[in-house]
Amino acid sequence: MRRLMRPAGLLLLVALAFVPSRAADKAKKLYEQGQDAEARQNYEAAYGFFKQAYDLKPKDLRYRSAYQRTRFEAAASIVHRGQHLRDQGQLNEAIAAFRKALEIDPTLFIAQQELDRTLQIIKNQENPPPQAAGPPNNLEKMVREAAGPVELAPISNVPITVKLTDKADLVYRTVGQLAGINVLFDPDYVPKQIKVELNGVTLAEALEITALESKTFWRPVTPNTIFVAQDTPAKRKELEQSVLKTFYLTNLSQPTELQDIVNAIRAVLDVQRVQQLLSQNALVVRGTPDQIALAEKLVDDLDKARPEVIIDIDVMQISKDRSRTLGLSPPTSATVTLQSNINTSTSSTSSTTGTTTSTASSNGLELNTLGNLNATDFQVSIGSANLSALLSDTDTKMIQSPQIRALDNQKASLKIGERLPVATGSFQPGIGGVGINPLVNTQFQYIDVGVNIDVTPHIHVDGDVTMKISMEISSEIGQASIGGITQPIIGQKKVDLGEIRLKDGESSLIGGIMDDSQTKSLSGIPGLAQIPILKYLFGQVNTDNEQDETVFAITPHIIRGTDINAINQREIDIGTANTIELRHVSSPPAAPAPRQGGASGSQPGNSPTQPAITPAQPSGASATPSFSFDPSTVQVGKSNTFAVNLVISGAQNVYSVPVQLNYDPKILQLLNVSNGGFLSQDGQAVALVHREDDALGQVTVTASRPPGSGGVTGQGTVVTLTFEAKAAGQSPLTITRGGARDPGLQSIAVTGAQAAVTVQ
Repeated sequence: MRRLMRPAGLLLLVALAFVPSRAADKAKKLYEQGQDAEARQNYEAAYGFFKQAYDLKPKDLRYRSAYQRTRFEAAASIVHRGQHLRDQGQLNEAIAAFRKALEIDPTLFIAQQELDRTLQIIKNQENPPPQAAGPPNNLEKMVREAAGPVELAPISNVPITVKLTDKADLVYRTVGQLAGINVLFDPDYVPKQIKVELNGVTLAEALEITALESKTFWRPVTPNTIFVAQDTPAKRKELEQSVLKTFYLTNLSQPTELQDIVNAIRAVLDVQRVQQLLSQNALVVRGTPDQIALAEKLVDDLDKARPEVIIDIDVMQISKDRSRTLGLSPPTSATVTLQSNINTSTSSTSSTTGTTTSTASSNGLELNTLGNLNATDFQVSIGSANLSALLSDTDTKMIQSPQIRALDNQKASLKIGERLPVATGSFQPGIGGVGINPLVNTQFQYIDVGVNIDVTPHIHVDGDVTMKISMEISSEIGQASIGGITQPIIGQKKVDLGEIRLKDGESSLIGGIMDDSQTKSLSGIPGLAQIPILKYLFGQVNTDNEQDETVFAITPHIIRGTDINAINQREIDIGTANTIELRHVSSPPAAPAPRQGGASGSQPGNSPTQPAITPAQPSGASATPSFSFDPSTVQVGKSNTFAVNLVISGAQNVYSVPVQLNYDPKILQLLNVSNGGFLSQDGQAVALVHREDDALGQVTVTASRPPGSGGVTGQGTVVTLTFEAKAAGQSPLTITRGGARDPGLQSIAVTGAQAAVTVQ
């Protein structure tokens, strides 16, 4: 048993040691696959490979940096794919792409913006019939009434038709009687005679026309009472309502932006009482209700998050150096020297010993030996010959890919390198005003050497990016001594662009610098080294080819776009040059139902004729409810307006009517939707909610009775639709979705209908 356990234990140890090695090899392979995908600009696949490698080896900085670097590129490419899908009408696929981009990079704000925009498009297309909202509770009602200005709420919404030539106060009272409101006058007001002709207008329009004719103004005192006074600056200052509101701004990045909004409110709306609170990024504004409403619109228009962009800058440097040396370098000089090898002999005699000694010594060259010189007295030195065959090929590639994130219209700088001191001057101070100080003080300044990038982007609404760019690549290529001080020699390559405009994600080459130098030299024995074939035996040929290329490329990526909606771009009537006021758009009054009389007042004091109520049908009627259009066929001239009534027949216990209608938006434009009187035949108020989309040619209308009021039975006009004929052609008016509901909100099936409109 022990013999069996020992090999098993060894195998287990080998397996445990092999597991980390396999994980490291797999992570390396994934990293290499990610590099290949990134080189192909497939950033989504590269991000997937880098992330898998990082998950296997989270402590490896290479994998971590690659994973974080490509995260933005992958998310941005997915956002671009989602935008393309949305443009093709594939909204669900676009939503999935935007959500995937947010999962990869939650800080990519443009992905959230595009997701919200796409969801809104789907919501507008589906456009479910809205349900009538229940009444607000007392607390909400108290808060609304306490916080806002008084709004006029007339009792009757019957169209007003008046033709008078009388004093202005009598005209005001007549209009008030027709709408069921009270009219009070300023004691200082002296009415003048005016002529007014009103045909089927709303209360707001009647009061506005009367005020214009009589040069007066009015303001609501209660929901059913107005106060009229002469239109003068003093009276307006005395009588107009004042509203106080605090605006909290959430997208300010600089104090000057708050001041810009204050200046806009003061200059455009003529509001003088504006207090800015820098500590809270808030504005406190006091003015009339119309001025405050317009100030709120301005704040919403201007308090926008600044667009942001990430700019990818690729700096590619390629250097090639190819040199070749070929040939024989023969000796080009010889040195001949005279050697001192001539010997002289001397002898000496000793008288003591009687011996004679002879010695030889070299004392140099003597004049009497010049005649005896021969070849052995000279030494010749000849240089060596070298045979060279050398090839050198150097290829250097360097790519730098920095990224810069910048706000709209804000300068951003990126500096990669070092700072070198450069002497700018020197001075020698004295001591106590006399004498000379032997010390010299030198002044230095530091210059940035390396990659220096300055960019100022401007993001346009259409997705283009305009950039002002300055790029510089510099390095120290040597040193020089100037005035005893060693100074660096700086090599520089610089691209300074005025402005360049690119689309989001578009790459562009903004500059390229190429140096190509070729040097060829020949050295050897004159004459022989110039013979075409023998030059390699009697000389050397040196060839040097140097190429240096630098390319600058730039790619902008918008990560936060400009958030401008239709309300921000809408034109608003704000009164005259002297008086700032809003022209409130009110729902048109209910048009008379078919076979019902209209209201007309021709003399002051006459009561208008109220519309007749269509009698309810017997509850036992078994007919199926159905819709119809009155008229069912319309012929109208171009640029004219016309009205079509939506009639319901055979209705029983109907509480609300939700319908959806379609028309050709190229031919017709919906102007108004008003109550037709069927649901309010017993005097109950009707809540009318409608939403239209002129681009799709679609309108959704919901007419509902008050809660607890029960249903109605019979037939009559539910709503009246007012259109304008835009262009010649034929357009059907069709109920694509509709029905009715009883007081228990149970659905009642109603047969649809269609009308034909011909514009001539």
